[in-house]
Amino acid sequence: QVQLVESGGGLVQAGGSLRLSCAASGIMFGINRMGWYRQAPGKQRELVAIILSGSSTNYRDSVKGRFTISRDNAKNTVYLQMNSLKPEDTGVYYCTVNVRRWTGTEDYWGQGIQVTVSS
Repeated sequence: QVQLVESGGGLVQAGGSLRLSCAASGIMFGINRMGWYRQAPGKQRELVAIILSGSSTNYRDSVKGRFTISRDNAKNTVYLQMNSLKPEDTGVYYCTVNVRRWTGTEDYWGQGIQVTVSS
């Protein structure tokens, strides 16, 4: 059974930094892409950043230059370094992984972790 455990969220003032981590367990055949989404109150969940198995990355425009996604394949862990945080970055952040199965792949989601940026 694949499980994702997120950590590193919290309350920070605007301009501050946080580092999110998401550790996956129960991985049998490896992980393809790993990523972070977020959801602000009253809004739809949106992609923040994604990193592929070859370590290529993609970010939403509003976080480019401020956020960095990385992964440690030996630990099945994905990180999101968030710098120069803004109040509009507030939301629940979810990690997601696309896991290789015996046949095909499957997506898994973490439980979500709160990030609050005060002005």
